[in-house]
Amino acid sequence: MAARPSPPALDDSALAPGLYVVATPIGNLRDITLRALDVLAAADLVLAEDTRVAGKLLQAYGLSAKLERYDEHGAERTRPRAMAALADGKTVALVSDAGTPLVSDPGYRLVREAAAQGFPVFPIPGASALLAGLSAAGLPTDRFLFAGFPPPRSAARRAFLEELAPIRSTLVFFEGGSRLAASLADMAAVLGGEREAVVCRELTKLYETFYRGPLATLAADPKLDAPKGEIVILVGPGREVDASGADIDTALADALTRLRPAEAAAEVARALGLSRRDVYQRAMEMRAGR
Repeated sequence: MAARPSPPALDDSALAPGLYVVATPIGNLRDITLRALDVLAAADLVLAEDTRVAGKLLQAYGLSAKLERYDEHGAERTRPRAMAALADGKTVALVSDAGTPLVSDPGYRLVREAAAQGFPVFPIPGASALLAGLSAAGLPTDRFLFAGFPPPRSAARRAFLEELAPIRSTLVFFEGGSRLAASLADMAAVLGGEREAVVCRELTKLYETFYRGPLATLAADPKLDAPKGEIVILVGPGREVDASGADIDTALADALTRLRPAEAAAEVARALGLSRRDVYQRAMEMRAGR
């Protein structure tokens, strides 16, 4: 049997000057690319969301680098130094705590400024909780929308979800375990309890788990009441509805006999996959006899 070829040796030769946006593992440390290791080994400066987390990753691979914190609190202070390093012809790597930078982190401002000033920006792709969840969920992937973290309070969260309800794409959210049950309940109420969904917990880690079912079922599952770990929620597209003006008026007329205009509009918009604002405007017209 032929011997398995060895992976290429780490290349710590000089990199082309510029900003390198480097994806890091989301759990399993082996989910880092050889190219990412090459960049981290040779970079003049590594900007990290948390230098302690980045330091552990570097240590695991026997690497050392000049680390500087770059998070939402320190970005304004750190960015000028990073830009000065780029102006001096240095190589700067940007990493997040886990996954691909710029997905729910402040790195985009640095990338935007570097590009605006003519410095090269190099994507070093790799692990992503968004794409890992999407690839294993079994929901439609031809169109999806990443919506990030929902607002922490229910009223703001429901308003946020109302804007997403008419979108005919798989919706992807990040959420903390302590707010998972409340978010699922609001998603079932606003997006529709029958919509197919998947909750991914601890992706690529030892206790990786997938929970699948209608939103209403997941919202009532006691196992999803404040679980530990990182969470990705995926919600499948709502059913296609081609509602005519007459359909909308009929549904509104019934809803208005039971509910106030705002509540009636929300119910009809959710059922027919329409904009709540447009349905509310029609509800007010009907109340005015127009």
